[in-house]
Amino acid sequence: MLTILGFTMIATFLVLIMLKKMSPIAALVLIPALFCVFVGKGAHLGDYVIDGVTSLAPTAAMLMFAIVYFGVMIDVGLFDPVVRGILRFCKADPLRIVVGTALLAAIVSLDGDGSTTFMITVSAMYPLYKRLKMSLVVMTGVAAMANGVMNTLPWGGPTARAATALKLDASDIFVPMIPALAMGLLFVLALAYVLGRRERKRLGVLTLDEVLVEESETVLVGAGKSPTRTGGSGAALPESTGGDGDDEGFQGLDPHRETLRPRLYWFNAALTVTLLTAMIMEWLPIPVLFLLGAALALTVNFPQMPAQRARIAAHAENVLNVSGMVFAAAVFTGVLQGTGMVDHMAEWLVGNIPDGMGPHMALVTGVLSIPLTYFMSNDGFYFGVLPVLAEAGQAHGVPAVEIARASIIGQPLHMSSPLVPAVYVLVGMAKVEFGDHTRFVVKWAALTSLVVLGAGILFGII
Repeated sequence: MLTILGFTMIATFLVLIMLKKMSPIAALVLIPALFCVFVGKGAHLGDYVIDGVTSLAPTAAMLMFAIVYFGVMIDVGLFDPVVRGILRFCKADPLRIVVGTALLAAIVSLDGDGSTTFMITVSAMYPLYKRLKMSLVVMTGVAAMANGVMNTLPWGGPTARAATALKLDASDIFVPMIPALAMGLLFVLALAYVLGRRERKRLGVLTLDEVLVEESETVLVGAGKSPTRTGGSGAALPESTGGDGDDEGFQGLDPHRETLRPRLYWFNAALTVTLLTAMIMEWLPIPVLFLLGAALALTVNFPQMPAQRARIAAHAENVLNVSGMVFAAAVFTGVLQGTGMVDHMAEWLVGNIPDGMGPHMALVTGVLSIPLTYFMSNDGFYFGVLPVLAEAGQAHGVPAVEIARASIIGQPLHMSSPLVPAVYVLVGMAKVEFGDHTRFVVKWAALTSLVVLGAGILFGII
């Protein structure tokens, strides 16, 4: 019964948010609360929620202060050179912009933190997508898939969890998987190319009507000139100036904004590099690092109290949206784990594997990792399900290391799971409905995972 209720609860949640019948926050809270009562454990709902909130509180704190930190860095102009470089590559071409989104997300993902990746990627690319009227779900989908592939880095989380759960060396899991993961990343870039071509066909290519100063070219606006759109015939078509929303989207790239601090550029760059290094080296817990970083960034860049309050207020909406979503997700995960639904779902899936598939348990693990890491947390999958799969594989002569390699296959889809806090940073900053993002990305992310799995089998890794 718990198995059926668990799958039904997840399906109900996904259907309601994709059909936009409920907001994600309301669905994450009310649906598990209702199912908790159905299970007959309504009296324990408070305990489950407190356990979930307690487990996710450090993540919520990290996201709150990380949003403030990177928001301040964007305000003061730290990422303006990155944006200029991307614009030079993109040349206002939708195809190049989508490919550039995938490349930027993949590069920034080297720090191993999804939230950081999404904050930097969206901050750099959102004004372009908004100004050119490109599809924002294309941006969120491509960024999530690129980050999902790169999330398999040993310091990214899943690989370390798999190594810990099966008592293996992380390098033995990750290094042999590099060719397969490279194929997955190439597939994401190829998909970005296809999606970019579709956007280019829909929108055309923007060109500047006259030679503009370099800084104006960076933001596609300036020197009193207006961008023009080139259609298929090559004729110049006036580009709509848009309403307040479009102007809003370009505020972050305004080369004359009052919050710029050019004299403090190298201080801010050094602070950010130090912060990311400290994250990778694990000198302090990530929430503590971002708390200290945000406080230092505000104090140095905006020493006057009114200016500090203004910067905090400017990013308050993102902070509230993301932290609220994380605490709502804590209700969902708390009920799933507290009622035992997750355990029963995992046992049912493992128990229904045909005996004849025993010698192919690595393939089975790879396939199962796609839906399981989407419907449950990485901790639940790697510490709860993976050891059972590995034990079943070893009984048929399949090495545990192959099971571990296969277990990271599902990460491209996992990064868009409603149980991953970072995805709320992505959709929140991009101003995209979570249901729209889910409806767009699921099929492509699942296909990316299958490409990695196919490459792993082809290369004899799995």
